[in-house]
Formats: sequence, C-alpha cells, structure tokens
Amino acid sequence: MNDMGRFRQAVVRWAAGGAGAAEAGASAREAAARAGLRTVVLVEGGSDQVAVEALAARHGRDLDGEGVSVVPLGGAMSVGRFVDLCGPRGLDVRLAGLCDVAEERFFRRALERAGIGSDLTTDGLESLGFHLCHADLEDELIRSLGADVIQQVVEQQGELRAFRTFQNQPAQRGWTVEQHLHRFMGTHAGRKAQYAQELVASLDLDRTPPPLERLLAHV
Repeated sequence: MNDMGRFRQAVVRWAAGGAGAAEAGASAREAAARAGLRTVVLVEGGSDQVAVEALAARHGRDLDGEGVSVVPLGGAMSVGRFVDLCGPRGLDVRLAGLCDVAEERFFRRALERAGIGSDLTTDGLESLGFHLCHADLEDELIRSLGADVIQQVVEQQGELRAFRTFQNQPAQRGWTVEQHLHRFMGTHAGRKAQYAQELVASLDLDRTPPPLERLLAHV
C-alpha cells in the first residue's frame, strides 16, 4: 500500500472517532505529508471512489501521484467530520467532492460551517468543486451508457442469468430495464464497486456523465 492508501485508511479511522482517533490522526498527517497530499475528494461510497479513479486512469492520470486522494465517506451524513479534519480547520488541503442531489444539504451545511462559502447554491457548490449526481453515480452511468451496453457488461461478468431471474421477481415487475439494472447493482455487497469499474471501462469518453467530467476537470 502506498502513502496515499495509508492516508485514506487513517483518515477514515480518524473520522470515526473513539479511543484510536488521536493515533489515527497522527498517522493521517504523516501519510499526507509523505504523499504530498494537496486535494481530498469526498465521495459518498466505495463505488464512487472506484469510478472516479477508473475514469482518471482512462485519461492517463494517476490521482495518487498527483497528490489527490479520493476518500469514501461511508454515507453523506459523515461529510461534516471529514470537512473538519481535512479542510481549513484541519489538514487545510483543497477539498472537492461528488454527491447525490438528495444529500446536497449535508455537503452544503458542512462546507458553510467550516467557513468554505456561505448561502451556497448548487452553482456555488460546483464552483467549489462539489458536483451533484441526479440520483446517484450508478444512475448517471446507466443513462450515459444505455441499457443495451450495460446488459452486455452484465453478461461479460457472467451475471446475465442472475439479472434475468431478478427481473422476473414479482417485486420488480412494472419497472424499466434501467431501474432493474440500477437495483441489481446494489443487491450484493461489492457489486456496486465491481460494476463501477466495468461501466467506466465501457464508457465512451465523449459521453462521460457531467458530474464526473466536471469533478476531474476541477482536480
């Protein structure tokens, strides 16, 4: 594991608080200094981290090597803690992020409380480098790729039969194929991250979801 990976692990432990928080904070600071950390990108979950890093790699970028760390929050409600630790009152590095529209209020309040902007609108958030997905990142990728391409990816992953079985369940009847795909990706632990990687690999870069494209341009 490189220093940026050590930083990510340590800052998540630091944000969790508890008896080991002070030690984790020290580890995070040391790893950040060794890695040349300059920007922390806050995303809601591990699949978002995978997608951002995979898209950067497709553009020939090594975010870790550039001093950019993509950190999963484990849920939008934790964003305030990470902003406090990494923002001007903590490590004092540049912040950016990606979140769902439904979680915008958590990000906005955390930034305003930390003194990063005031009375923030959606445009204000984006000017700071925080970009919004309409529903979530999986939805953005599904709309960019289209259902046919994504079903091809499902087949390549050896899960087309499982997906067809899922579609035929009584609870899923009446849904669109896009809704089925979105739901299917979240049915097993690790599947969202698995498909985030594969969907970005299949993406026509000219059809990159705008929130992802803008985020990478910002950092």
